Amino acid sequence: MLKIDNVQKTFFAGTVNERVALAKIDLELAAGEFITVIGSNGAGKSTLLNMVSGKLRPDTGSVLIDGKDVTKLADYQRARFIGRVFQDPMAGSAPQLSIEQNMSIAYERGKRRGLGWGVSGKKRELFREELKSLELGLENRLKAKVGLLSGGQRQALSLLMATFSEPKILLLDEHTAALDPQRAALVSRLTGEIVARHNLTTLMVTHNMQQALDLGTRLIMMHEGRIILDLDSEQKAAMTVPDLLHEFEKIKGGLDDRTLLQ
Repeated sequence: MLKIDNVQKTFFAGTVNERVALAKIDLELAAGEFITVIGSNGAGKSTLLNMVSGKLRPDTGSVLIDGKDVTKLADYQRARFIGRVFQDPMAGSAPQLSIEQNMSIAYERGKRRGLGWGVSGKKRELFREELKSLELGLENRLKAKVGLLSGGQRQALSLLMATFSEPKILLLDEHTAALDPQRAALVSRLTGEIVARHNLTTLMVTHNMQQALDLGTRLIMMHEGRIILDLDSEQKAAMTVPDLLHEFEKIKGGLDDRTLLQ
């Protein structure tokens, strides 16, 4: 479903600030696979997501989604088959519009558009049913402005809207990091349920190692623009956070300067 082939990205090339963000990355996700991505700051995690979404273009290499080469497509051109939830709860919705208006816009993403009611009675019933799955009571507040919602409620709504059209790829960029522990746990649980319900091919970046172990079917660890660890579902299930930390130190210590500069 998603293939990242030999992707290289260097920022500030040819200057004293040159930094290799992605070093010839190869990664492939099968349909329905859910990969969690961990690594230290500057490891290349968000750059990887931005490469998939089209916000950044690789210096070399290619990105394919469902067999289609999208490397040269801009982010707005990929939006019809990519859903994304950002770290900032304020980034995924329009605060001045109501819940049902936001949901209507998300529902129409990637579809042919014509003249008609933005929110019909049929859509409103669909929205209520979808919102019930969040267990936040938002199905009774369809006309409330999104700007009045809490950060957790807004992030849960953003997650729901990002999956409305059942995108080919779902990108989650530390989408619980800005929430308090209780709301983060809620959104994390909803993430697992929604991804499973729609069988979405998902790439999720997180700094929370326990979350990375709890969610998903596969885990990768990045360091200085490289994938240094790739665990399948069975291997991941046998790991603990101390195990991951130990693996990171062991692998990081085994990477000499020559390896990192290749």
